[in-house]
Amino acid sequence: MNLKTKGRLYGIGVGPGDPELLTLKALRLLQAAPVIAYQSATDKESIARAIVAQYLTGNQIEVLFHLPRALEPEKAKSIYDKEIEPIAAHLAAGQDVVVLCEGDPFFYGSFMYVFTRLSEQYQTEVVPGVSSLMACPVALSVPFTYYNDILTVLPAPLSAEELTTQLLTTDAAAIMKLGRHFPKVRDILHKLGLASRARYIERATMAQQRIIPLDEVDPAKVPYFAMIVIPSKNRL
Repeated sequence: MNLKTKGRLYGIGVGPGDPELLTLKALRLLQAAPVIAYQSATDKESIARAIVAQYLTGNQIEVLFHLPRALEPEKAKSIYDKEIEPIAAHLAAGQDVVVLCEGDPFFYGSFMYVFTRLSEQYQTEVVPGVSSLMACPVALSVPFTYYNDILTVLPAPLSAEELTTQLLTTDAAAIMKLGRHFPKVRDILHKLGLASRARYIERATMAQQRIIPLDEVDPAKVPYFAMIVIPSKNRL
């Protein structure tokens, strides 16, 4: 099939939660596309769709897909291959498809799994989005880095040993994907003397945003969309 007869694939970052943080380019593509695709956890509302709901035209085809987290790579591969089939079908039929992605498509974004499977077959454009890495320090009113500070981004599921090693060699850090890993991270921060600098925030920029002192966080209620920000100790 000639590429000219195929649909075009767009991956757009919809930001961390505030609908006004959507870029103008993302908004234009969103409203022009005949097909909108978005992912969610099984039996849960799509956060990405909720962010842009007010901008949808009402006459677009919507495609929901599920990309389960915390799977072994080999097991996940076949699931992801199957989940993106409806997107590929619309593209093959000549329809452009906009895939919504929370935050930024290429920064821990779900669109990466669509991109790696379809970008070689279909013309693809990726539109950056405001990521939680940028949104959280702003919501906390905490400058993150100064001058030549080193910033390290750490996924909380890493081992305690790896987290400790990385935190000892950086000026500032963002610890993401907290969820059930929060107690481990909190204990490490206390051990390293970083707890006093650490700031906890969940669902940044959303209506449900919460900023809680580290030691007052209920470990049983920490969502996936939570972050601990450790700003640089430097002040210039």
